[in-house]
Amino acid sequence: MTADQGSLTDRPSPEPYRVGFLLIDNFTLIALATAVEPLRMANQLAGTELYSWKLLTAEGEAARASDGITLLPDASIHEDHKFDLVIVVAGINVTRSFSRKEVNWLKQMARRHVLLGAVCTGAYVLASAGLLDGHACSAHWECLEAMQEGFPRVQTNNRLFTVERERMTCTGGTVPMHMMLSFLARRHGKELSNAVSHMFVCDRVREESEQQPMPIHPSLACAQPKLTEAAQLMEANIEEPIELQELASLAGISRRQLERLFLKHLGCTPSRYYLRVRLNRARRLLKQTSCSIVEIASMCGFVSATHFSRCYRKTMGRAPKHERMEVYTEGAVGSALANTMASLPSSSLQALRRARTEPTYGIFEGTGSG
Repeated sequence: MTADQGSLTDRPSPEPYRVGFLLIDNFTLIALATAVEPLRMANQLAGTELYSWKLLTAEGEAARASDGITLLPDASIHEDHKFDLVIVVAGINVTRSFSRKEVNWLKQMARRHVLLGAVCTGAYVLASAGLLDGHACSAHWECLEAMQEGFPRVQTNNRLFTVERERMTCTGGTVPMHMMLSFLARRHGKELSNAVSHMFVCDRVREESEQQPMPIHPSLACAQPKLTEAAQLMEANIEEPIELQELASLAGISRRQLERLFLKHLGCTPSRYYLRVRLNRARRLLKQTSCSIVEIASMCGFVSATHFSRCYRKTMGRAPKHERMEVYTEGAVGSALANTMASLPSSSLQALRRARTEPTYGIFEGTGSG
């Protein structure tokens, strides 16, 4: 790869390195900010324009973040851009938030050998364009299962970020900052990267090989290690659930001890917790994939679709088909409610309304203002 094609290891040229941020509807603002700010600070500390950047949308229209805040982009994808790097910034409801125009444009960038990146759930968009086939890829844990089921040729992993050949992908939150710090270190050396990190009061630059923390019950954050180990074993064995006796043995405790730990710290039996883990995965698959209910039942360790539906309805309060129905009717009713939504006093309620299709919507109880 030549220097003007955006190689990860190329040393800086006299011209600024050109970065385009493609904003997908409902993108997460924190992922965008933590990806852009290291470039800004690199320029500031170097005292010269090492990097330039533009915000892009498909038609040049305002981009709406998942928190309801809108941003005016610098340009549309139809203009003649000469980027060295394009980063896809996505967020909630990613499976239904992008268009064929954006996919085709990304393919065009790939043909020009532009370095392609993605933050948060943006990897799903690159995968939909076939641009991650045969590549290792990191993505936010909430969309990993959808990617694994929808794009078997993509080598998904649970690392914080992955840099491989002409692709760089990462999870969400503040992790884009760490990916960009690593990117700066590759191009300019660690001295500048560390200086940028210090300016952001970042006490530690996280490594590419680190694993993203997977979702666990809040009470497990500071729980007894054996309980945490048992819960992690449950998360890792969903399609073929482990018997409780074997689970206890793998955790190095007796079944009776295992049951006491779950009752003491989580207020439920191990079986009940394990069922919830499997149903939470089913909920993500229902909302993010087109897999049939029969397929999802099997993937989540249920002997039949009937058994799965019965457990789901009893635990989640609704039938699996109704969970999926809400996802596909959301877009249809959205336009009818446009006038109502526009009259809301703040963007927070609008953001909450759009988040209804997310698998994590309403998973915590007792979150009132007190």
